[in-house]
Amino acid sequence: MRLKSKFLLTVLIIFTLAPGCIVRAAASSSDDANRVLRKLDEAAKNFHSTTADFQFDSVLTEPIPDKTIQKGTVYYERNAKGLKMSAHINEENAKPNPKVYVYSGGSIQLFEPLIDQVTVFSKAKQYESWFSLGFGASGKELEEKWEIKYLGAETLSGVKTEILEMVPKDLGIRKNLTKVKIWMDPEKGISLKQILYFSSGEYKVCVYFNTKVNQSLPTDAFTLKTSSHTRFVNR
Repeated sequence: MRLKSKFLLTVLIIFTLAPGCIVRAAASSSDDANRVLRKLDEAAKNFHSTTADFQFDSVLTEPIPDKTIQKGTVYYERNAKGLKMSAHINEENAKPNPKVYVYSGGSIQLFEPLIDQVTVFSKAKQYESWFSLGFGASGKELEEKWEIKYLGAETLSGVKTEILEMVPKDLGIRKNLTKVKIWMDPEKGISLKQILYFSSGEYKVCVYFNTKVNQSLPTDAFTLKTSSHTRFVNR
């Protein structure tokens, strides 16, 4: 569980916005949470795809403070066949370190070009709600997997977002991922920022920008550029 949890949350999570104007509301306002979730229900009906650039800051507080910064682009596609998601990491700590994560058909593939290897996790369907978090998921879908609390509103780069605190209902997942704070644009059904908190003391700040909704995706968005020499490893 721990290995897979870390892997998945690197995908989303894998994966600095201008300062926002914060308006705080009652942290336990169920009416406000319900209002935001119902907007997400409506946005999900019209959601087909998203492209966004990202910066993921992974911060380790114990035992030795450390920070890893990854940059790249994510792609999401939702249709009658299900959800596809990919994260194309271009650099890590300002150095080239390409990696491509693809989720499709209930499995995850990680392609590492520098070692020419694809690692396949075939049993990942149960984690699909993690991948769609903040990108086209309806309010009802979120309510099934998360305990949700409304924290207020914040304007990020000129966009008014609603802040939700989300705690996994699955106790097995909660052992690793204790909670998520997410800044949602409920009108479009997408998130601009996420902070994921882990029981280990680590947390990840995920910021998305240059977001495009319901536009054509690159033909290779979900394709791994492997060769006959690429090594495949099943987990």
